[in-house]
Amino acid sequence: MSRFPFTFVLVAALLLGGCDRGKPPEAQQQQELEGKKELLTGVIDRSHQGDLMPAVNLVDPDGRVLNLGAIQGRPALVNLWATWCAPCVEEMPLLDDLAGEYAETLHVIAASQDLRGAETVVPFFAEHKFANLHPWLDQEAELSFALGDTLPITILYDASGQEIWRVIGAYDWTGAEARAAIDAAIAE
Repeated sequence: MSRFPFTFVLVAALLLGGCDRGKPPEAQQQQELEGKKELLTGVIDRSHQGDLMPAVNLVDPDGRVLNLGAIQGRPALVNLWATWCAPCVEEMPLLDDLAGEYAETLHVIAASQDLRGAETVVPFFAEHKFANLHPWLDQEAELSFALGDTLPITILYDASGQEIWRVIGAYDWTGAEARAAIDAAIAE
């Protein structure tokens, strides 16, 4: 029996398995030095317009449950992120500011994909002093399976739970394009 196929499969599995772990700390530090705005490369994609919001349960560190399928009544911006994802970390303060500005008209839900859950997310939220985001956990990665496994991914749903658009990758939520797209969704 040849060892080549086994070795090839093992190497391929190791390489692919590392894709979801983010960049090593040295690479993240280098990116920070090069300018953080370079991480905000996402663009609005309307190709999934009309898809329904998954009825997934998220849990917060205190054990409270949020069923996404039950939050209808006003638009929702659902963000999948992780503490090990450099673009995610870059975009979180922008989402926190957005959540504060649109508190009365838009749900902004940040769903962590960190496998260690509250153990990782609670200290991250404390360190960054987010005032408007709540630390929701998707420990079973149900949203990743339903929406795509690329992080970050952010999806805007209308008040009835239908997708309007999504952004794959980190996005500049302070920009005019973002605000116009959100304002249009709220006005509907």
